[in-house]
Amino acid sequence: MEKPKLLIVDDDEGIRNQMKWALSDAYDVYLAEDRESALAVARTEKPSLILLDLGLPPDPRGAGEGLKALEEIGSLDRLAKVVIITGNSEKANALKAVEGGAFDFFVKPPDLEEVRIILKRALNLISLEKENIALKEMGLRTGFEDILGESPPMQKIFSLVRKVAPSDASVLIVGESGTGKELIAKAIHGLSNRQKGPFIAINCGAIPENLLESELFGHEKGSFTGADAQRKGKIEYANRGTLFLDEIGELPLALQVKLLRFLQEHKVERVGGREGIPVDVRVLCATNRDLAKAIEDGLFREDLYYRLGVVTITVPPLREREEDIALLAKAFLTDFSRQHKKKIKGFRNDALSALRSYPWPGNVRELENKLKRAVIMSDGRFLTSMDLELDETDKDFPMESLKEVRSHTEQDHITRVLRKHAWNITKAASELGVSRPTLHDLIKKHKITLDRQ
Repeated sequence: MEKPKLLIVDDDEGIRNQMKWALSDAYDVYLAEDRESALAVARTEKPSLILLDLGLPPDPRGAGEGLKALEEIGSLDRLAKVVIITGNSEKANALKAVEGGAFDFFVKPPDLEEVRIILKRALNLISLEKENIALKEMGLRTGFEDILGESPPMQKIFSLVRKVAPSDASVLIVGESGTGKELIAKAIHGLSNRQKGPFIAINCGAIPENLLESELFGHEKGSFTGADAQRKGKIEYANRGTLFLDEIGELPLALQVKLLRFLQEHKVERVGGREGIPVDVRVLCATNRDLAKAIEDGLFREDLYYRLGVVTITVPPLREREEDIALLAKAFLTDFSRQHKKKIKGFRNDALSALRSYPWPGNVRELENKLKRAVIMSDGRFLTSMDLELDETDKDFPMESLKEVRSHTEQDHITRVLRKHAWNITKAASELGVSRPTLHDLIKKHKITLDRQ
């Protein structure tokens, strides 16, 4: 069987020869000492894998030549995987290279077993990407079965997901509650080389602070009152897969420190434990908070922010993707009609008009809930704005700015839900699709009180 081709680019002859000696049994190895010779080999031999030192002549102390080589090699073959060789003091450049398309990096002096593992993962990914390309050529969708969107903002997100999924880079997904951040995280996982591994999600804002550390990191027997058995945490359960930390902005500062240590060392220490446990996990996060403001207020660590947000994906609110509202509504209508055995055929014109004009403070989750209720409650063959509780009753309102209209709509909707649940914050937050702390913030922002009518 033909060996995969591997190009090693390093100005240190000793490292080149050492790597060739160690890897020749599994790969057809080619060597280069600078950018020009590397490009010449890449053009003629078309290697699938490249080990690239960023410090190349004529600037061995900088990263400019290496980063330029990364860009040029990537333009020759978009399936080729580049692994960066870096020194301890150059990790920032290595992370920059990963953001620019490199598959992974390792630190000098190389641990050959680590290098073999990284290269094997890269080969598996190349095989997966080739399969995905074949599927696309047959006209099949890959990775976005649960996310619908024809609008330019969503097409841009789909493109970003496809680019970032093959790497192991941390991704921060930012957007309002209900915009589908977890679905995007699942799409990244589904298109990654970890797709056969677990996808473990945890909502950092839904678990009491005194229990969250144990949920994330696990605990040893007897480590605290009630710990009658050893228990793994979510991070360990996500081994060889993906960990999704929703509402990361709610993570207490003490746990931010512990999470940062895990991201740096790739080891977890259970509550009450004394030894680090190696875990191979890719971390994806989501937040509806302004983390830059949280950093300014001393509520979020800046070093953790940059560690988590190697790549940031910003999800637009539903009101900014008007082209997708009818598409999503029709999809939900079809699904819920089938689930509840209803023969609803579509929407009246007033319903479609109301769907487009409503500001959707709860985003896609609110749209889904509105459609589910409407399908259950309606006896007609077509849904109306009344079925959706979106009837146009605001025609006599005084003229206001769009910002004011959105604020008033959000205030009124939150008030209705709070009254519906007799001010039970947990139930109201669940229906609104936000965390309890976020709901408290919204109540304070809009000055909503118990006696507000």
